[in-house]
Amino acid sequence: MTTPAPAPAQASTEESPFDPHDFPQELREEQRRDAELYAELQALQARLPWSREPHDGWPEVEERGRASKGRAPSPGWKPDDAAAYDRLWEELRGATAAVQTHEWWGICERQGVKGADLYAARQALKHAPGAVPLAREDVAQTA
Repeated sequence: MTTPAPAPAQASTEESPFDPHDFPQELREEQRRDAELYAELQALQARLPWSREPHDGWPEVEERGRASKGRAPSPGWKPDDAAAYDRLWEELRGATAAVQTHEWWGICERQGVKGADLYAARQALKHAPGAVPLAREDVAQTA
């Protein structure tokens, strides 16, 4: 007894459905740049004094049984730090605008991706391969 040969695969004339999470490489790179600038700005802010301008601060106050935390005096930022902060903010605004106004989102809308689905696609971009500066797997590999 012989086994029948499998039927030949039929060529599909239909295109695969549109995937709003199939982000173009350029958009992934722009998102990565945006994330890198954000991280750089956060790192700079973490080492700067709390006030850009010199400030005397204020003492901790307890009023009606509630304590309001005080602030130590701030020497203000050095001119180089202020310039770096302003430059990073400007670059971050530009990178964010490039991601938010990328033509991919218009293509998604023309393909019928709107509302919560478009929001989900925008959020998914932040975790897409190539759009994240450093993934946990990268840390594990280098450790």
